[in-house]
Amino acid sequence: MSRLKLLSGVWKTVIMLAVGVLVMVVVIAWLAGLFYQKIPPGEAAAADQPAPAADRRWDQVHKVRKVYYEEIVGTLKAASRTEVASRVLAPIEKIYVSAGQTVREGDKLIELDRRALETQLSQAKARLVAAEADLKNAEADLRRLEPLVEKQAISQQELDKARTRREVALAQLQHAQQAEAEVRVMLSYATITAPKAGMVVDTLAKEGDMARPGVPLLVLYDPASLRLEVPVPEHLAVRLKKGQTLSVRIDALQKEVESVVDEIVPQAELASRSFLVKVRLPRSEELFEGMSGRLLVPTGERDHLCLNMQALYRIGQLEFVDVLHEDGRVERRFVKTGRIGMPGRIEVLSGLREGEKVLLRATSTAPSTTLEPAF
Repeated sequence: MSRLKLLSGVWKTVIMLAVGVLVMVVVIAWLAGLFYQKIPPGEAAAADQPAPAADRRWDQVHKVRKVYYEEIVGTLKAASRTEVASRVLAPIEKIYVSAGQTVREGDKLIELDRRALETQLSQAKARLVAAEADLKNAEADLRRLEPLVEKQAISQQELDKARTRREVALAQLQHAQQAEAEVRVMLSYATITAPKAGMVVDTLAKEGDMARPGVPLLVLYDPASLRLEVPVPEHLAVRLKKGQTLSVRIDALQKEVESVVDEIVPQAELASRSFLVKVRLPRSEELFEGMSGRLLVPTGERDHLCLNMQALYRIGQLEFVDVLHEDGRVERRFVKTGRIGMPGRIEVLSGLREGEKVLLRATSTAPSTTLEPAF
């Protein structure tokens, strides 16, 4: 009797476990949608969608061809850059310009101490006066002795000595004249002027410093000669030609400017496998040497499907459109979009084909984005 009761309890336990497992399988199948009609991936059920009214607006998905670019970072440098230095050794008395100031050719930049040079000029003038007097005396002696030789009052040797003194005096006069001219030129170097028009990049000396020949005192560059120098990879550099027009993006100004390929250095860098490309930029008061820029080098083209953003709406993280068929049916379809293109348009990555018609919503619920235009 006890054995029968034991067998009966075991069977009850087995039956309860089986029922529990069956119920669990049914619940899992229900949650997985096993008892619902399947919808193909990328589409939504359209049977219950009403036919569109006659006043519903629609647009057509069309194809747009976009040129792709590779952005390469470079630095703005001036093709015309001048280091201004003194030609004489003298203290700096006055600096008339500062960094960032624009100057014209011939404008006064620096004034040096002129006192030592003026003293040298006075001494040169005195030597010149003495040389002129010596020459005058030598010529007078020669004129006085020449008639005496004919009368045999003096020897020919004395006359030759007088002529030699005249030649020596003449040479000394010429030397004194050259010395005075040199000092005058040196004195003119005390005022340093701009050799060409441009902008002062930096002043390398201060008032009171000693100006030495050949040592830069300030630096000028011509803003009209600004170029973007970019190390372009060799597989892209070989496509570029001198005179070709390219776009340059200046991040600091949030703008793009047109540039012209001015020079391609005909030697590749071994480490980076790149060529140095220099593109000429238009003159602008907003561009300065040392700023960074990005050269947009075209790398190829690709076609995009373009969708009107008024046709797009979002449910959670999913994006949908209503596709209008030729027979008037409306199909709600799941799509995947990319980046915004022209105003009011967005790239379609999947879910639509070229030429399909989509219904436009009165108020677009498409997500906003701050991405830059893709096409």
